[in-house]
Amino acid sequence: MRSRFRVLEVWPAAKIPRTLADADVGGSAARDGVLSAETLLAEWPPGASAPTDYRLASLPPDTAICRLVRLAKIRWRIEHDHREMKHGLGPDHFEGRTWRGRRHHVTLVTAAHAFLTLRRLDPEVEAPA
Repeated sequence: MRSRFRVLEVWPAAKIPRTLADADVGGSAARDGVLSAETLLAEWPPGASAPTDYRLASLPPDTAICRLVRLAKIRWRIEHDHREMKHGLGPDHFEGRTWRGRRHHVTLVTAAHAFLTLRRLDPEVEAPA
């Protein structure tokens, strides 16, 4: 996976609340007319005619671009692990009827996934042929 990234400082037209508690119904930003600057991460894959993904970050403006990219792309790692676990270890293969049995099955699948991840990351383990 390769892409080009660019970080820009932008001033959004409206503040999108991250939670209901963050919603500023009274509009303090509207009173003074100035919204705070946000960090925009733009992704431009090779071969694309324009950037394809944009992300607003509320991290400090001096955050390193490699950290911004890593945090933006962590979802890919999570989805990859979930797909690997689902197809390789079978968390959905449980056909029992009890909550206790389901919990035991998911616990064993999770332990197997952790073991395989540690084996994959260990530099001293030989790769399969």
